[in-house]
Amino acid sequence: MEPPSGERELHALTLPPGPRLTAAVAAALGGDGPAVLPLPPGLPAPALRATLAALRPTHLDGAPYAGGVPAAPEVAVVITTSGSTGAPKGVQLSAAALRASAAASLRRLGARPGERWLCCLPPSHVSGLQVLVRSLLGGTEPIVHETFSPEAVLASGADHVSLVPTQLRRLLATDPAGPAAFRTILLGGAAAPADLLTAARAAGARIVTTYGMSETSGGCVYDGEPLDNVDLKIGGDGRIRLAGPVLFSGYRLRPDLTAAARDGDWFLTSDLGEVSRGRLRVIGRADDMINTGGEKVVAAQVAAVVAEHPAVADAAVVGRPDPEWGERVVAVVVSPAPPSLAELRAFVKERLPAHAAPAELVVLPEMPLLSNGKPDLAALRYGRHPEP
Repeated sequence: MEPPSGERELHALTLPPGPRLTAAVAAALGGDGPAVLPLPPGLPAPALRATLAALRPTHLDGAPYAGGVPAAPEVAVVITTSGSTGAPKGVQLSAAALRASAAASLRRLGARPGERWLCCLPPSHVSGLQVLVRSLLGGTEPIVHETFSPEAVLASGADHVSLVPTQLRRLLATDPAGPAAFRTILLGGAAAPADLLTAARAAGARIVTTYGMSETSGGCVYDGEPLDNVDLKIGGDGRIRLAGPVLFSGYRLRPDLTAAARDGDWFLTSDLGEVSRGRLRVIGRADDMINTGGEKVVAAQVAAVVAEHPAVADAAVVGRPDPEWGERVVAVVVSPAPPSLAELRAFVKERLPAHAAPAELVVLPEMPLLSNGKPDLAALRYGRHPEP
């Protein structure tokens, strides 16, 4: 059954990254196809059921879905994201917002016609989706990898690529000179450790750090400076606020969440930040505070310091329940020769208040990651990670 006039079918797609999904995104942007809700092809059945129940697409892989609700006419793509509760939310993005973001990105990078992009991040996440949109605007076919392989990335022949820090570190470990072959490496998804940026740039790679989220059509602040037509300010609560044509149209079927996230034309992020000399510095998430003994600790801020330790290759910091302190600060590190807890505490105390120093140290062979390449903080927080 066709949706009522002025509404649009929403097709959930569990396609692997590749030409069919790229074509579906192109049709959605062009208006001659339905809106699309790209989902990971390997999504476990319970997670798929929860996502479909929350977002209620009209179709699933081409077949009508019972109880589906059409999308608003301006919605081209819906990207799933999870809040602090883990419940799926659908970020509705218009073709205009996605194009505005991609066009501003291409201008800032000085990307030339005919240059190709490599997509090695899932298109079900906005970072991977935007690689497809930039390719479409640039008039080229994206090079798409279904999974991340450092060797395949380095042999791709692409001009531009979007990565998360863990992927860049793996490229450098495979071939220290390899990343320099790309004209641009957009680096986002998580804070990039200073040593990683130094090593990559020393090897000749052009690294552009990005900040953004699904609600801003992906990265909208490059190397601390907003893209063209994007406005940024820090609110009285320390939270980063963003405005401009790249913003989402709202959360699907959740006007309550949409109202809570908007202040007029501004999107209220969950991140704390500061602007110094015209550049944004992200301090950490407002909802990622660790309350230990009545003192508030920004987990990301501690993780950034821990990552600076010369013996640490990768780091994350989480809060775990503690009967005495409420929560204790736990540092999770990847290191072939890890420092002792006492050494790490002393290192952190030289740079941050004493209450921010880790009370526990966990050493892992590798950091558990989500499908978008970010550390799986929930697994780390609750100990659901493989032991070394």
